[in-house]
Amino acid sequence: MAIDLNADVGESFGAWTLGHDEELLPLLSSVNIACGFHAGDPSVIDRTVARAVAAGLAVGAHPGYFDLRGFGRRPQAADPAEVEQDVLYQVGALLAFARARGTRLRHVKPHGALYNQAASDPRLALAVARGTARADLGLLLVGLASSSAMREAADAVGLRFVAEAFADRRYRPDGSLTPRDQPGAVLGDPAEVAAQALAIAREGRALSADGKPVSVRADTLCLHGEQAAALASARAVRAALTAADIEIRALVP
Repeated sequence: MAIDLNADVGESFGAWTLGHDEELLPLLSSVNIACGFHAGDPSVIDRTVARAVAAGLAVGAHPGYFDLRGFGRRPQAADPAEVEQDVLYQVGALLAFARARGTRLRHVKPHGALYNQAASDPRLALAVARGTARADLGLLLVGLASSSAMREAADAVGLRFVAEAFADRRYRPDGSLTPRDQPGAVLGDPAEVAAQALAIAREGRALSADGKPVSVRADTLCLHGEQAAALASARAVRAALTAADIEIRALVP
């Protein structure tokens, strides 16, 4: 039994530092690197790719809406054609940095509001998939495990879909994520995060806010690197998976 363990990283910008990237990377098998639209800049991208390569991690692009002020978490009334172009632009940047650092880009995972809107909007999902495919048809497309829109969009353009679950987010009964503005949407207790990660990896389930089981079958588990307890949660998740003889292994295109 094996599962990929990823985190969203490279989300600093200029003089603003966010996250615990340097300490977090050795605990992961893959990373999703911000591409400059919601966070990140050329220096941060280059430094983060270099660190990921040194740690032996799979490198992925993390494109989002052009929304630095809102950290890409504000929903947009986006034109699908523009989303496709924006995704192509951002993925292209990460492709170049990865190549310059002697590695290849493995996957693309949308960020924040783009991720959540594409999960339920087939037009946006297809825009993300088309932008990714135009950059490189060999890339994996990562999306919410319960999203039929993202899965079907990937199939439509010839990409392999990778189902993602979240160790540190609370689920709704339908498999969607509880919105961040609701109480309990983000899990802050490392023990609780580790328990959810283990249940997803071993049994394909999580618990909703009302305590009922939710089917969550995933190929990769995400941890959010910007949270205060990110390092403690990552260590707890890794320990729990290892103790259960679940190998932490990057996905191979």
